[in-house]
Amino acid sequence: MVSYQRKKIALIGGGQIGQNLAMLAAMKELGDIVVLDIGDFVNPAKGKALDLMEMAPHGNYDANIVGTGDYKDIEGADVAIITAGKPRIAGMTREDLLATNIAIITNVAAGIKQYAPKAFCIVVTNPLDAMVYAFYKLTGFPKHQVVGMAGTLDTARWRAFVGMELGVSVADVAGTVLGGHGPDMVPLPRLTTVGGVPLAEIATKEQIDKLVLRTREAGTEIVKLFGKGSAFFSPAWSAIIMAESFLKDKRRVLPAAALCEGEYGIHGLFIGVPVLIGAKGLEKIFEIKLTDDEMAMLQKTAGVVKNTVAETKL
Repeated sequence: MVSYQRKKIALIGGGQIGQNLAMLAAMKELGDIVVLDIGDFVNPAKGKALDLMEMAPHGNYDANIVGTGDYKDIEGADVAIITAGKPRIAGMTREDLLATNIAIITNVAAGIKQYAPKAFCIVVTNPLDAMVYAFYKLTGFPKHQVVGMAGTLDTARWRAFVGMELGVSVADVAGTVLGGHGPDMVPLPRLTTVGGVPLAEIATKEQIDKLVLRTREAGTEIVKLFGKGSAFFSPAWSAIIMAESFLKDKRRVLPAAALCEGEYGIHGLFIGVPVLIGAKGLEKIFEIKLTDDEMAMLQKTAGVVKNTVAETKL
């Protein structure tokens, strides 16, 4: 008889994104799930895990979901998705979170390095580009083992806004967003299509400019609407798509924050670029032939990321 062992998914942080990650991972039956959350009240992660287990008969999924506050319970995890950290509130930039969240990421890195040193790690914590860099430096993991979620989310937002603006299905919108996870990110209208039709042929320059601006400010738009807290549905889906590509060796080509070592003329920074994610983790970075203007914008966002990373002092 052939026996099968489920994959193990460690979710570090049990807040809004973390609990949505747990639900999505369970419904997709990606593996058994450990939700680690060190909360200020009794067993928050255990309560959320039990709630999801009680939903399993309706969701028709088989997954063992446990909550914990002990890193020992993530031992041997195949994937670790890191969302632990303080969320943004209205009036706060992602960079404002750096001092608080670098301390949290330091503890997270130590726990994962000790108990799940082979895990494919997806960092979601903001400021994303600096936090994924810090995690990489603190763990000493190889670059194929560490990515940041942002590009997948930024691209989803770009596609959603294009579909909303033009009144078409988002399923027919193809495009990508490069750069840091902030107001200097680089949507690429030139390479965006709707059902194979170039965006510039069906949208005006004014519409495209508006879409670019809204994509760059998408996270802030949601923070302002919430008043307290930040997006959680779309970041969770974005991270799950990346984890699924690794766990199932789907070899998806997705924009993600990856360590560039010369690609696009960028050295030693994690920045949003198209990558291939498969069973070996981050298997390849694709270099798009950019126009001079696009390259200038990418270099500008890289400069912003470099300055933020410098504040980590790592």
